[in-house]
Amino acid sequence: MNPFAYDFDVVVIGAGHAGCEAALAAARLGAKTALLTMSCDMVAAMSCNPAIGGIAKGQIVREIDALGGEMGRVIDATGIQFRMLNRTKGPAMHGPRAQADKKAYQFEMKRRIEDQENLTLRQEIVDRIEVTDGQVTGVWVRGPALYRARAAVLTTGTFLQAIMHTGEAKTAGGRAGEGTTNSLSQCLTDLGVELARFKTGTPCRLNGRTIDFNAVELQPGDAEPQPFSFLTNKITQPQVPCHLTKTNDTVHELIRQNLHRAPMYSGQIQSRGPRYCPSIEDKVVRFADQPSHQIFLEPEGRNTREYYCNGISTSLPRDVQEAMIHAIVGLERAEIMRYGYAVEYDFAPPTQLTSTLETKLVAGLYFAGQINGTTGYEEAAGQGLMAGCNAALKIAGKAPLILERSQAYLGVMIDDLVTKGVDEPYRMFTSRAEYRMLLRHDNAHRRLTPLGHAAGLVSAERWDQLQRLEAEIERANVLLETARAGGIMLDQILRRPEVGWDQICEMSPAAAALQLSPRAAEQVSIETKYSGYLRRQTAQIQQMEQVQGVLIPEHFAYHAVPQLRAEAKEKLANIRPRNLGQAARISGITPADLAILMLYIREPSRLAL
Repeated sequence: MNPFAYDFDVVVIGAGHAGCEAALAAARLGAKTALLTMSCDMVAAMSCNPAIGGIAKGQIVREIDALGGEMGRVIDATGIQFRMLNRTKGPAMHGPRAQADKKAYQFEMKRRIEDQENLTLRQEIVDRIEVTDGQVTGVWVRGPALYRARAAVLTTGTFLQAIMHTGEAKTAGGRAGEGTTNSLSQCLTDLGVELARFKTGTPCRLNGRTIDFNAVELQPGDAEPQPFSFLTNKITQPQVPCHLTKTNDTVHELIRQNLHRAPMYSGQIQSRGPRYCPSIEDKVVRFADQPSHQIFLEPEGRNTREYYCNGISTSLPRDVQEAMIHAIVGLERAEIMRYGYAVEYDFAPPTQLTSTLETKLVAGLYFAGQINGTTGYEEAAGQGLMAGCNAALKIAGKAPLILERSQAYLGVMIDDLVTKGVDEPYRMFTSRAEYRMLLRHDNAHRRLTPLGHAAGLVSAERWDQLQRLEAEIERANVLLETARAGGIMLDQILRRPEVGWDQICEMSPAAAALQLSPRAAEQVSIETKYSGYLRRQTAQIQQMEQVQGVLIPEHFAYHAVPQLRAEAKEKLANIRPRNLGQAARISGITPADLAILMLYIREPSRLAL
């Protein structure tokens, strides 16, 4: 054997949030997996905000956990403040979020990767992917050395031909203090993969010793923090407060006077940035009537005084950043430890992928994370888990794991990416999900753990806990539908807004005798109160599946359908939808196109081949 060649089943390139989940999923499914990173010290690094979760993002973390992923367990172990966002709204809108101890999160995830059987972590710089007859056969790293493998998962984040901008200054690199990789972009282009450019950014960090905390608003965590993971019984570590301040007219005028030095406005950056996480320059221009914008001062860990300034992402020059910070209440004497900057990087438009996140051009090549045009740790981790899982399943000759839009936010996200593509960095929102009443964070384990168990991703411990929970819920539901209090059925009483499971137990000794766990009581209460909505959404899904669930043959000859418009033929042949439902979501495809398509799917003998 060549001493500079190694044999694996799956190679994962990049050890960010996508890469970690991809490698863990592949290894847990029995694939011999290599996780290659430019620096073993930066595994699961939080390049931007030191937090996990949020609106819709929290749901994704719960779904990752339900499928056996690690993000939820790691943030539970290393979080320093936990909050449930949108608590005053309905349960479908609730979003768990936690501040992380940034370094503790990295070390905990790295340890779990090091402990995982079938998984090898290596510090390597990848130069190119080896492809033979349209199939991945390995990965070449500098040295040189070859990692032979039947599948590769590319999770390169913002490091493909990356350039950092702070004012007029430009530096090669995908993250402050780190380099970039150019050879992989050339390799992908040579393989026929289309690349484009996006931009993202980050704010400055401050020394907490120099912040006047008496002048800013205290923002504590929840009194009873709620864990992310189904396997975490309780958050026991003490919480650390965050603080809140805001910009003002002085700051806004300073920014307006220096827009000509901002790379996004000077023409230095041409790429599109994230609409829903704009720089402070964008906020001042786009929302000119707003007198101020909130700034959340978030600690980066228990053992550091460094604070992240959430809300003022910027690529303005250093001198402007200094003046801007010192014009903000509470930050008049603040010392900047790291200046904000923007990053331009290559990504691959995700319509080049199938629903398994495998590329259409190269068999065994999967993309996950920011290379697909997304933004956010949570979106990246979810894609990584699905890509790693499907890579291992394909090698084992098993059916892929594909989540539908009606099953998970992960299903919504992946379908959006591969069907609609992106024209700006993609971020998940609850509004993207048609069935968000069914896709709540609190029921992720009930929705997805059975699917994860069938695929082989889920531990016996998780599966056993879910079975016990389902048994509790079933007993409670039987009681609610058969017992009365004051002549009224218990389920009707529980539907009242002011009544919770505790009140039901006070009315019914039989309910109290069940001794439901808090999780079971929560599920029973929510599903009883919203039973009408849930039944309607379930019926809608069933109706949609009858028509839109019609499968389209993988190699269907769209060009041979004479009645299809040229635009429809081109788009359908490019996306290659799995079914009529996915075809209907392609921009520009009309109901008439779908009717024609259904006719030829049912009667393929009509095709003019």
